[in-house]
Parts: sequence; structure tokens; C-alpha cells
Amino acid sequence: EAVGGLIGYSVRLESRTSAATRIEVLTEGLFLRRLQADPALEGVDCVIFDEFHERSADADLGLALLRQVRELLRPDLRLVVMSATLAVDALARQLPDAVVLRSEGRGFPVAISHQPPRVGERLEQQLVRALEQHWLDQRQGAETVLVFLPGQGEIKRCAQAIGATTWSEELELVPLHGNLSLAEQTRAIAPTRSPAGKVVLATSIAESSLTIAGVTLVIDAGLSRRNRFDPARGMGALVTVPASLASAEQRAGQAGRLAPGRCVRLWSAADQRQRPAQDPPELLEGDPLPLALQLARWGDPMGTQLPWIDPPQAAALQEARSLLGQLGAIDSSGQLSRHGRAMAGLGLHPRMARLLLLGRQRGRTALA
Repeated sequence: EAVGGLIGYSVRLESRTSAATRIEVLTEGLFLRRLQADPALEGVDCVIFDEFHERSADADLGLALLRQVRELLRPDLRLVVMSATLAVDALARQLPDAVVLRSEGRGFPVAISHQPPRVGERLEQQLVRALEQHWLDQRQGAETVLVFLPGQGEIKRCAQAIGATTWSEELELVPLHGNLSLAEQTRAIAPTRSPAGKVVLATSIAESSLTIAGVTLVIDAGLSRRNRFDPARGMGALVTVPASLASAEQRAGQAGRLAPGRCVRLWSAADQRQRPAQDPPELLEGDPLPLALQLARWGDPMGTQLPWIDPPQAAALQEARSLLGQLGAIDSSGQLSRHGRAMAGLGLHPRMARLLLLGRQRGRTALA
């Protein structure tokens, strides 16, 4: 049936739902805005947090708020937290009343091999070597290789390195990241149009959000780009770090969704043992300013009454509240001001929300 019937979705600036919709898929940020506007979630019977292993700040905050909502307003509200690589035992200790359900699914086996870099070898050179040694002479017709890279810069450099080879002329070579148009993303996940095969150079957007047709080989650079807060600058910055074991497992699984597959990891087996089991929660290393604004809007400025899985750092929150005061988001008593409510309603980073609101006040909206 058509999207917007039984199953619909909502994202920023777009919604496809109707009176018949029973399942609505939406972003974590949009869900937070909806929960802030209607804490009782009237008309909602169950909330599912999927891919919770990613531990985004919005997911952690949403779960903490919902647990409080269930205790105070909606004991009938059902809550599901799930992921293919969830740290179930640790989470179950935090949620002692939860029922743990396990499903092995029907994934196909994936053979794992390692190809560590040579001395002085750049990532793009290592990728070309992996394609030449593990795919070119072994490929079947119309196969797809999914390559995980940390960001757009690496995607561009790897695409240039592959394009410079003599064997790439007949290949379909496409990028896949969040800034592409829907049409470009659709092309990336569609079956290849070339008998010589297809190479998809992707960020972590392909880790769990998408199923790409025809993938039989995954090549994983083993890197993730994370936003870490720098207290000295008062702002977040993107850093490149080794991917966790959970992320590596998710990525390798893409090669076994439709048939048996292979995964080549561009790091050594010894390095594998040094990697963290899970990515750290974003709440513990990201910019605390958006969280502080959300907590002020909820009415619990320091989040002391919320049942966190991993509570945010009090010192970072206090510093963020001081900055909210400078931005005019909270008044002298620490309560959310009218300006702060307008900032929170935009669903943007508080700095950006402040900028747009001031631009509108001064008649310079387009410039802002």
C-alpha cells in the first residue's frame, strides 16, 4: 500500500501520515519536539527506539524522558529498545523490569579477513589494493562492493584513486552520504546497472539505516567520525576515531543480508582486540548545549530527576546553562524565557536558533 496509509513517516519539513496510520517512523529529534509539546503522547500506545547501540544524545534523552512519563503519566505506554548489536546485559541491569527478547534472525554467514595498511600507505591506496586483491579476479556478474569510510573527504579521495586505475572504466562508482539528494541516494542503493559491478563509497549512513542491493563484499576502513565537545572552545568538533566492535559487526553484516558474503577489514587482527566494544554515549562527549536547552524546556534543568542510562556530566551541563543565559534562552531565575521557547521550537542547535531569531527581529532573515 502507499506510504502514509498504515505506515507513514515524519522528518523535518515533511510528513506522510493519515488518519489510517498505525506505525509512524520519525527522526529522534522530531520525536523529542513532539514529546516536549505533548508529554502524555496522546494517541500513542508504543514507542520503539531502533539502533539504540548508536547511543545518540537525542535517543538517550528521549528514553530518559519516556521512562519518567511512564512513571508519572502513562504507565500503559509500551517501550521497546532494540538493535542488532545492543549491549543487552548492561542495558537490562539499568532496566530491571524489562523483558529481554532475542532473535538470531536469518542472516547469511560473512567471512572476515584483515588487510592492515603497509608502512606509509594512504587509505585510498589501501582501498585500491583491497579491491584488486579481494574482488577484481573473484567477482561475479553485477556484484556490489560496499566500502565504509569516515567522511566525504575520504570518499572523494578514494573515488579519485579508483578512477585513476585502468580497471575502473566499466565500473559503476557512486558515493553515499547524508548530504546527497534523495535521487542520488536511491541510485546508490539500487542494483548495479553495470555487468562489471558497482562500488559504493559510503559513510556510516549505510551501517544500519539502509539495505543496498547486491552487496557481496564489504570493505571497512574501520573509522568513525564523531562530534566531540571541546570545553576550551565551547563548541563541538568532528574527530576521526577507530570504529567500535559493534559498528564493525553492523558493517560486516551488510554483506550477509541477501546471501553469504565477505568482509575485508583494513586493520590488523591485533588492532581488533584493542577496539572498544561499543561507541561511547554521545551525551558523555558531545556538545551539552542542545541537551541543556531540552532539559530547561522539560523543567528539569540539570536532569537530576531523570532515570538516565548514563547521566550527563553535571559540570558540562552547568557550563552549558551559563551559555544559555548569555544567549537569552533562560532568565535570571534559570527558567526558560520566551526567547528560549522560540529557540527550542526550531529544532536547531541553540546557537543557530539564536542567529535565525535575531535575523528575523532585525529584518535580515535571508542573511541569517
